[in-house]
Amino acid sequence: MSGIALKSILFAGVVMTGTLSGIARDKYETIDARAFGKGTQLGQNIGVTLNIYEFSTPSDRTMLVEAYNKGQNQGLTTALSKMKAVGHVEITGTLGYDCSYIMMTPLPTGRKIVFVTNRQIRFGEAFTDSPTMSFSLTAGVLELNDQDKSKSTGVLYPAAQLVLDKEGKLQLDLNQNPWRLSDLIDWKGTAGVN
Repeated sequence: MSGIALKSILFAGVVMTGTLSGIARDKYETIDARAFGKGTQLGQNIGVTLNIYEFSTPSDRTMLVEAYNKGQNQGLTTALSKMKAVGHVEITGTLGYDCSYIMMTPLPTGRKIVFVTNRQIRFGEAFTDSPTMSFSLTAGVLELNDQDKSKSTGVLYPAAQLVLDKEGKLQLDLNQNPWRLSDLIDWKGTAGVN
């Protein structure tokens, strides 16, 4: 009798898990893409997933600009670490990490999504105090074309830092080449939630 009860409880748990993940899936937007290496990473490709819980607000952007003005890239990194997660970035081979800033801008053919978050520093980098630790950001730009999905593209910056160029404009300084994103699939969430 207890064997049947145990099997029933396990079955109910599996059914509830499937149901809850299905409910949670409806709320958030998920964008899947393939990242293709360029330059020294040519020929490599990995999967990238961006889960969007909600979009960042203009006040979030203002706070990050102020943090950068006060402390340059390190100030930005510190401010991002204190912000609540608005999404989650998953790269094949990693558990993924929370994403602190996701901004959406409407375009005539769809929309542009920019995300920035702190990069996971690997144990070897921290142990050797590698110069790559200063490239503390992961960023990406997705251009989603709602009229022709095959024209949706993007760029992933796996290890970057923000710097001022000679004209005083912000630009990304990269540790590696940017990765080209293609084969984007947009799993839209519940309208009005994200």
